[in-house]
Amino acid sequence: MKLSLPDELVRDQNLSEQELLLHLALGLYIDERVSVGSGARIAGLSVPAFLDELGKRKLAIHYDREDLESDLRTLESLEQKGE
Repeated sequence: MKLSLPDELVRDQNLSEQELLLHLALGLYIDERVSVGSGARIAGLSVPAFLDELGKRKLAIHYDREDLESDLRTLESLEQKGE
């Protein structure tokens, strides 16, 4: 999908294309419409850079029980490999 905005709208906001993409990605992330990875791709950033942008704006990272359980399973498997 290709998205286009009128040039004057973009100029009036005094934002670059990169900044607009970041704001779009942050908005979608805040609304829980995209994941961290998808938000990073929309913004044209790496996941760590997108997480850094969330931190700069004091925006919470979405982390639910399923994420915790997945992380715990990963830790368990790493511990078993280290034995």
